[in-house]
Amino acid sequence: MTSSRTGANQLDLFAQEFVAAREPAAPPPPAPKPSAPLFKAPPVPTRTLPVPPVGPNDGPLRKIQLGSHTVHYLLRRSARRSHGFMISDDGLFVTSPKRAPMDDIERAIRAKQNWILTKLFERSERRTQREQRPAVAWVDGAQLPYLGADITLALEPAARSHCVYEPGTRTLRLGVTPGLEEWQIRERVKLWFQAEAKRLFGERLDLYAPRMDVTYSAFALSSAGTRWGSCTVAGNIRLNWKLIHYPLALLDYVVVHELAHLREMNHSPRFWAVVGEVFPDYDGAKAGLRKRSIEMPALFPDD
Repeated sequence: MTSSRTGANQLDLFAQEFVAAREPAAPPPPAPKPSAPLFKAPPVPTRTLPVPPVGPNDGPLRKIQLGSHTVHYLLRRSARRSHGFMISDDGLFVTSPKRAPMDDIERAIRAKQNWILTKLFERSERRTQREQRPAVAWVDGAQLPYLGADITLALEPAARSHCVYEPGTRTLRLGVTPGLEEWQIRERVKLWFQAEAKRLFGERLDLYAPRMDVTYSAFALSSAGTRWGSCTVAGNIRLNWKLIHYPLALLDYVVVHELAHLREMNHSPRFWAVVGEVFPDYDGAKAGLRKRSIEMPALFPDD
């Protein structure tokens, strides 16, 4: 026989369950918000390709689709027998035989499209970085790059203009006459750099030519925007005077490179073997030129 005490306890338990069943269920806890990333990735920069400027003697600007990229280029005709490609900060320039049909030219471009796109993007990035560099202020105490290190520009009042370099103090002393303007100071220093380049290029050519068993006919200064040197079959060498800003080893590499063309007028493995005879680390020199050209401060308007 069940006691009334036990029955009462059971009734209480059943009543609690009944009431609980009639009560609305509690809402579920809100889902946790996803944690915000600690670092936000920077936006991916838009990659653009340079478009060559069209000069008064140039033909129409042409374009070709390479993969997902539209590449604009300038076509120039010459007596050469093969297609040549030059990529500068301004874009792609194609030189083709005079009678080569456009289908043949486009096939030649597509055959080198990986190289062309890689170089165009490199040039575009380099040009952007160069445009963001602060320009040199042409004031007393300005630091100027000379053979891989800085020299100090000292402006001093003078009755007659002069420009004298003191190696001991690494100071370029420039006499400033009354009324001399900033652009004239800049041009006077530019002339000094060019004179130094001509002197030093002559010395380095005469040093390396006998070692490489070659003879050059003549050399001249170049102001090309992106080309460090050139050599013709006749032995005429042109060297970019802006190399005077770079370390002597990089200048020597360009000199050796152009002299090597007097033995191999190409960029074949035989050519690089000639370069390597006197400049084994030519890969390092090429990388150094690219790196330095980006880091170089903007000195002159045509840099």
